[in-house]
Amino acid sequence: MAGMHTKQATLIGLSAVLLWSAIVGLIRGVSESFGATGGAALIYTAASVLLWISVGPVRWKVLPPSYRLWGSVLFVSYELCLSLSIGYANTGRQAIEVGMVNYLWPSFTMLAAILFNRQRANWLIVPGFLVAILGIASVLGGEQGLDVISMAANVRDNPLSYGLAFAGAIIWAAYCTVTARIAQGKNGVTLFFILTALTLWAKFVFTGGEAMTFSLGGLIYLALAACAMGFGYAAWNVGILHGNVTVLAGASYFIPVLSAALAAVLLHAPLSFAFWKGAAMVVAGSVLCWLATRGKGKRAAPSTGASQTT
Repeated sequence: MAGMHTKQATLIGLSAVLLWSAIVGLIRGVSESFGATGGAALIYTAASVLLWISVGPVRWKVLPPSYRLWGSVLFVSYELCLSLSIGYANTGRQAIEVGMVNYLWPSFTMLAAILFNRQRANWLIVPGFLVAILGIASVLGGEQGLDVISMAANVRDNPLSYGLAFAGAIIWAAYCTVTARIAQGKNGVTLFFILTALTLWAKFVFTGGEAMTFSLGGLIYLALAACAMGFGYAAWNVGILHGNVTVLAGASYFIPVLSAALAAVLLHAPLSFAFWKGAAMVVAGSVLCWLATRGKGKRAAPSTGASQTT
């Protein structure tokens, strides 16, 4: 019975991988109707309601003070970088590339765990990190693949989106590293989502957000994006608490490829062989970083806001 329970929890956790893989395409779809800031604000508002129902309400007093502070700052900063980098992309293809830059976070997380959390690792961490970086370079090179000139030209076309995505990858690695030490097994994801929504609404009001166009298609994208965000975190929480963490950790590294595939369909943006080669390199690099820490003391599994116990 216990084994069946573990399998069910693992399957629920794996559903989070599929839900998160759809986020890039869905956020982009929402931003095209409601704008980058307004669309993101709507997504996180709706997702906050879903999390309140599925994960539970905010329990302010049980969260350690340092976790409330740093968890809030880092989580909100990351979600702003993620949603706005995709929303500000000029095209669907660029939104997918920006999403791929964001998926440097597993490699950065492993590196941070080694540097700051005394995570032990072997020599595989070096080629793993380099392969992931080269994979992103290949993605940003467009049709040319690993080409510095093409990559530079691509980034110059929209430095804000690419810059936000890269900053987000670093911030999420910091969040995973810091909260592993200060969360004390608590889960503040509902609070963090609410704070993210409030921050986005404040930006929308005070910086003059883009005009919103309400349509059936836009509302469908909004509902799907909120479900992918909210239920994704809720499902991951169940998987991490009661399922096979090793299986979930391994599966999470394939999110970049799944995300690109789903986004390409949702955004009608065909992707080149060079892109898929780069995406595969990002996955391979992340897996190598993960293998570098296997059997070396406490493993730095990929963490999310819902990876701690409630």
